[in-house]
Amino acid sequence: MGLAEVLLLSVGLAMDAFAVSVCKGLSLKKVTIKEASICGIWFGLFQAIMPLLGYLLGSGFASFIDRFAAWIAFLILTVLGINMLREAFGSDDEDEDATPDLGIKVMFGAAIATSIDAMAVGVTFVAVPVNVFPASSIINTLFAVSCIGVITYLISAIGVFIGGYFGAAYKSGAVASGGSILIFIGLKALMDKYEIIGGSNPDTVFWLLLPFAGTVLGSLLVFLRIKTPDMMKKCLIALSAGIMLSASIWCLMTPSFSLPTLGVKKSFIAVFIGFWVGILFQFGLDNLVPHTHGFSGETEGLKSDADKSIKMMLAMIIHHIPEGIAVGAVYAGFVNGEGIISRYSMIAVTVGMLIQNFPEAAFLSVPVKEEGRGKGASFFYGMMSGGVEPIIGILTVIIAGICPAILPYIMSLSAGAMIYTIIESMIPEMTEGGVSDRVVISFAAGFSLMMLLAYALPML
Repeated sequence: MGLAEVLLLSVGLAMDAFAVSVCKGLSLKKVTIKEASICGIWFGLFQAIMPLLGYLLGSGFASFIDRFAAWIAFLILTVLGINMLREAFGSDDEDEDATPDLGIKVMFGAAIATSIDAMAVGVTFVAVPVNVFPASSIINTLFAVSCIGVITYLISAIGVFIGGYFGAAYKSGAVASGGSILIFIGLKALMDKYEIIGGSNPDTVFWLLLPFAGTVLGSLLVFLRIKTPDMMKKCLIALSAGIMLSASIWCLMTPSFSLPTLGVKKSFIAVFIGFWVGILFQFGLDNLVPHTHGFSGETEGLKSDADKSIKMMLAMIIHHIPEGIAVGAVYAGFVNGEGIISRYSMIAVTVGMLIQNFPEAAFLSVPVKEEGRGKGASFFYGMMSGGVEPIIGILTVIIAGICPAILPYIMSLSAGAMIYTIIESMIPEMTEGGVSDRVVISFAAGFSLMMLLAYALPML
């Protein structure tokens, strides 16, 4: 392994540390060289120590540790991510008094989580020795781990400054994005562990992230001076409702009856149970989570002193949870369903969720701006409302990959949850003040569009 390979390897290993450093910067009110250096030293030091340990211990103990590396990273990053989300959703007074922790307890856990998988790299140094200088193997290895540590330090410090810039500009929306990124990285570690990513399915993350692009694009409308008439809003809601209902029927429930995991006789029971679990699941979210609908202004769920903008974001998150389950379920069905879920059906659901996420995000970011938030903060609120979708999608793929027999239940659960959302919130919003023919046509257009995506694509 020459110098070029060592440098490329160093940059690759630093990417997780960079992502976590950005998230750390998001939670800081003001980033200084000292704070950036603290993060850089922690991440750089551990990124150097772990490969060195792997090299010294060889394949025995290092391989044992590697069995649990993904779970360790997942647990630590998830806890850190949840803490950031709690900070983002806290009251304004709490945010003002909060002092981000750069102490040993937090930074040690973050450094372990981002570097533990690098121990396996040290084992490869035994099989493929580093050969940069005409010196002993240990000298070359020390040089390699030093490169890894220094490059990780620099990249992490830069990440803290980047995160600090956005954190200062966009406050709680940026902190929420950081927490979501940490959870996403932790889940990705589990997907790597169970080989859900890679092999014949290298595009897993792409398909699970694609609907999130619709949320980002819809949130960008807050930067444009566009006034959307109420009738157009109702039509767009109806279009989204039609897409969700069509996806629930044609792409989730109908294929569930044919999945081979339970057999034909038991499939109906699985779909029936899953459907009602989905209904009750969404009913629970709707009644427990405090939220405010951006279009109608109606507040539901448990009483809370949270800011109205936060409640509006929570309302959209409730919508996105079953959509994330749906995207993850059809992808898992495509991978593990023995041909019952075609690639075209998987693409149809993914694209359908992308399309309907666009107006949903716009109807959050614009009302948040009207509540007095800046354009940047409103954009982040809209964008992060969809951040839960790829996270839930990845979690669904992991669960279905570990236990394929549960797939029919998951698919019908997501269908039931989306149908509950359509009836409980979307229909009242699109029919407020009376049913319009344009609203009905928009609903039918969304329904038929999803049906065409599911059934016409294979014929092309």
